[in-house]
Formats: sequence, structure tokens, C-alpha cells
Amino acid sequence: MTQADTPLLDGLVVVDMCQFLSGPYASLRLQDLGARVIKIERPDGGDLSRRLYLSDTEIGGDSTIFHAINRSKESLALDLKNADDLAALRKLLLKADVVLQNFRPGVIERLGLDYNAVKAINPGVVYASITGYGDEGPWVDRPGQDLLAQARSGVMWLNGDHDQGPVPFGLAIADMLAGAAVAQGILAALVRRGISGQGAHIETSLLEVLVDFQFEVLTTHLNDGRRVPKRSEFRSAHAYLSAPYGVYPTADGYLAIAMTPLGKLQKLLEIEALGTYADPKSWFTARDAIKQLIAERLSGQTTEHWLGILEPADIWCAKVLDWPELMASEGFRALDMLQTVTREDNVSITTTKSPLRINGKRAQTTRAAPLIGEQSAKIRAEFGL
Repeated sequence: MTQADTPLLDGLVVVDMCQFLSGPYASLRLQDLGARVIKIERPDGGDLSRRLYLSDTEIGGDSTIFHAINRSKESLALDLKNADDLAALRKLLLKADVVLQNFRPGVIERLGLDYNAVKAINPGVVYASITGYGDEGPWVDRPGQDLLAQARSGVMWLNGDHDQGPVPFGLAIADMLAGAAVAQGILAALVRRGISGQGAHIETSLLEVLVDFQFEVLTTHLNDGRRVPKRSEFRSAHAYLSAPYGVYPTADGYLAIAMTPLGKLQKLLEIEALGTYADPKSWFTARDAIKQLIAERLSGQTTEHWLGILEPADIWCAKVLDWPELMASEGFRALDMLQTVTREDNVSITTTKSPLRINGKRAQTTRAAPLIGEQSAKIRAEFGL
């Protein structure tokens, strides 16, 4: 392997004390960049996400989500209520470059594994903490769970149509955003450590990343008299954007149309009634009426028919694909985003690859998420635990 092909974080040791999704997503991103991730798990059951089922599918005794977010990591089984195991973990932390934890506030301090304690034995450590709502305020002790964080963040009022009430995202966006934010902070801290030798403590919470996620629309709200956004009553896709922005049913599927001058769309779709809305201000104030006219017209022909008219005219539009259509598309296959990974007990699972390409190449692994304590003996021998 040439120096150019060496993974960017090759040689770095990450000790991940996290469970569920937010912290493990951060360590997954670091692992994809070449870091060695040692996952600390309880001997009796391991990470609780091993039993966090998204469906009735179980692979080798573990949930698909555990496999997806912990591929190619190593598992060291330790009972943190056992003095010897706790001492072994402290010894491992001496040699760690990065440490992650997402315990509830107060727990890590009681274990004596908080940033100040770890920094005392490993001054250059880059330490990351993820909580639900920070370490101050009335929500500190509330469960830091994705749906609950979405509920408190206001983000649910941006989804769905006006009369639907709050609509949550169909993904664990708070967990993934927190993991991505922490990974970004860790990488910046590693750069500074390489310059000055100083470590750092990176902190975020599910609520903080959800507020940041909304920075564009929150900034509008805070500076236009704090008016509450009003979602469209029909085919809503963005609380703040005017017609025709939305997703429309066709004769055989759905078509997404983004920012487009209405006059141009009027001519291409041959909707004479759209001429009533020549004033761009009306594209927002009358967006439901405009969308009704567009929807009625689009429903009469197939998606491909409309794409054949709109795409050559440089209208920003796209067919709405489901997963089977996505997987079958040339655009998806060209990205080469899937891989099959295997565990030592020959359990295999197909999952995604890293979203990053380094020097034109995407990282790939063949090793699946570990069994509980699968690498315990090897890690103990290597680090003298």
C-alpha cells in the first residue's frame, strides 16, 4: 500500500463507550476514515442497539441497525461495575487517541471516566460527549431519545401538510446529525493536537444539532417578526417556499418539482389558468391554488411523459424513486455504495459504504459488526489489560 492509499486516520485508536446510534455513528465515520474503533460493551447483552429492531429481521442474533452502524469495529467486553474491568478500561484510555461517550449526564462522572479524569492520565486525548439536551437546564435528566428530541426542537412542524399536525422525520435525524457533528469536531481537534499536542473536549446534544439543522428557516423566523411558518395545505414540501415547490402525483407515480418560474411552467404544461398568478408574490400567498392546478394537469400523464417535456427545458424536476427503483438505477450503481461484510461466525450482511471518497477511492471493509467481546482476548493481550 502506497502512502497515498493509507487511510487518513490509520494508526489512531478510538475507544467508543457509546450505545444506540449517536456515538456509534460518529465512530463509524472515523472507522471509515481508517481509525481503529474499540467498542466497549457489557458482557451481559452488549450494546442495547443489538436488540433495537427496525423490522422482524435478525441476523446472527443482532438487529440490522447494530450491524449497519458497527461494521468493522472491535468489541471489548467489560463490566464497568467491576473494579478490575474498570481499571483495565482506564489502562486502555491511556493509549487512546479519541474517546466517545453518550451516557446520561452524571453517569460518566460517577464512573470516574469524565473528560477531566481521562485528561489527567492522557493529556492529549480528544474526548467527545453527546447528551440529549446538554448539561444544564430542566431537560438534562430527560431521556435523550431521537423522537423526543425532535418533539422538543420544533422540527416536526416543518413536515407534512398544514392540517396534519406535527410530522416526525422517518429517520433518526437527531442521532445521525449529532454523530456527524461530533465527528467533525473530533477531526478538528486532532488537527490541533497534531500542531500543539493539546487535546480537547467536544460536546453536543440532540437538541443542539436539531436547532442547527433548522438554521436557515429559524434565521428567517427570527428576523421577519417571528411569524410562525405556515405549511402548504396541499402537497407541502417546504414551509417557507412558494409554489410550485412540491411533489405531485402523475398517472403512474410521483414527480418532484423544485424552484421554477411559474410562467415557464405555465407554457410547458399548457395550464392557461396559471397566467392569473404572474406576480411572484402570489406564488406564496396562493400556493395551494397554484399547486392544485399543477397537480390536476400532471395526474393526466405518466411521469416519463412529463420528464420528457420538463427536463429538456431545464426545469428542476425528478421522478420520485422508491428503494427498488433507486437500487436498479444506473445513477446509484455508478456510486458503488453497497458492500457485503462477514463476521467470524460466517454471518454476512449487505450494508452501505462510507459516503466519502479519498483520492478517488471509497473505503471498503469485509468485516462485519462484532460479536459481544469478540476481540476481548486480543485487545487485552495487546494493551496489557
